[in-house]
Amino acid sequence: KATVSVLNCTKQRHPFSHMATTNPFGANRASRVAMSCSGARTEDDVNWFRSVGFRLINIYPSDDPETAVMECEGVFIKIERGVAHPPPTIEVLSDDPGALVPDWEENPVKTAPNGAKVVFKRAGYEVEQVETQHCFQVVDGSGMEDEKNWTIGRAGMLYRDLIPTRLGGKMIASHIRIPEGGPVPDNVHFHTINFQLIFCYKGWVKLVYEDQGPEFILRAGDCVTQPPEIRHRVLESSDMLEVVEIGSPNAHMTTLDHEMTLPTGRHLPDRTWQGQKFVHFQQPEGGYTFTEYKTPHLLHCDTTVGAGSAGVAGVNIVRLAAPEKPVMLTHTADVLMYFVLRGAGSVVYEGRTEVLHAGSSVTLPPDTPYQIEQAGDTLELLEIAMPGVFDIKTADTTAA
Repeated sequence: KATVSVLNCTKQRHPFSHMATTNPFGANRASRVAMSCSGARTEDDVNWFRSVGFRLINIYPSDDPETAVMECEGVFIKIERGVAHPPPTIEVLSDDPGALVPDWEENPVKTAPNGAKVVFKRAGYEVEQVETQHCFQVVDGSGMEDEKNWTIGRAGMLYRDLIPTRLGGKMIASHIRIPEGGPVPDNVHFHTINFQLIFCYKGWVKLVYEDQGPEFILRAGDCVTQPPEIRHRVLESSDMLEVVEIGSPNAHMTTLDHEMTLPTGRHLPDRTWQGQKFVHFQQPEGGYTFTEYKTPHLLHCDTTVGAGSAGVAGVNIVRLAAPEKPVMLTHTADVLMYFVLRGAGSVVYEGRTEVLHAGSSVTLPPDTPYQIEQAGDTLELLEIAMPGVFDIKTADTTAA
């Protein structure tokens, strides 16, 4: 059985729906779902579909109708007598399904006399609000050159999962590698999401974003946020590009925009998408500048993601202020994750010690003591926190 889903709403109807309703020949230019008549009279099926909000567009021949074309919220159907079609399932998405079918919440699926199923849903896609399932987890970065630690994803890209549990669906964190650079076969698209970050770890990638000026190159040490539903496109990359991509929640929708051309010719740095600004942080030529961070034991370089995302998330480059004197800390963030950019060390959590290498990641639950230790040269960490405003303090290890 065929399933057809057409998302439509009052503000964005099917491109031919107006033509079809004002011009009886317009429906002949619109895509439609064909289905069989249930019996000897095509009008019996027409009357049923009228009862659930469809309206008649074409019917012929007039003396003994065999074919009827109908429309509802941009979905066109063609009912044919004497032609065998498998019964389809049609999803009708409307701003107000109750105006079409008063009992749609209790009975969203209606079955026509010809066996076709019509499913009524509210138009739009809402991001699922996921309750975080906290856990301590470390992903080892020492084996990054071993192919078995990578999986092949879309367009031949290689992926490492940095949060295997996804925290119950709260967040996905991926280390992505593109071995062979060049033009990227990408389309203008957007993500319906709460928060998304791209941090360039190695190499470079050329990007372009809606209303953010011309295309630009994101280099190692730089990052960008992708506010909810901002249109963007990946244009080109270097060989052995590596990025860390963060998304919340784990499951979110990607939509291709076939109408917009990027760049738009506008540069609107103060524009917001669902309250969030686009952030393009660039590592200074002389390297990051560090200042004290939340506690005297930590230093950070603020990427300004916290301000740009209106506190949805915070992104910092973090170092230990006194690595020779490690201390136990606790934090109050819902999600706190570190990715090791360079150096080596370890993390201590509830009596466990896990070694950290460049490319390792560690996720730390809130309100539980932990200790990060440095081994040798400077340990530099990419910190991602949700929300962006939270506390880190010295843990009270004297409590029973």
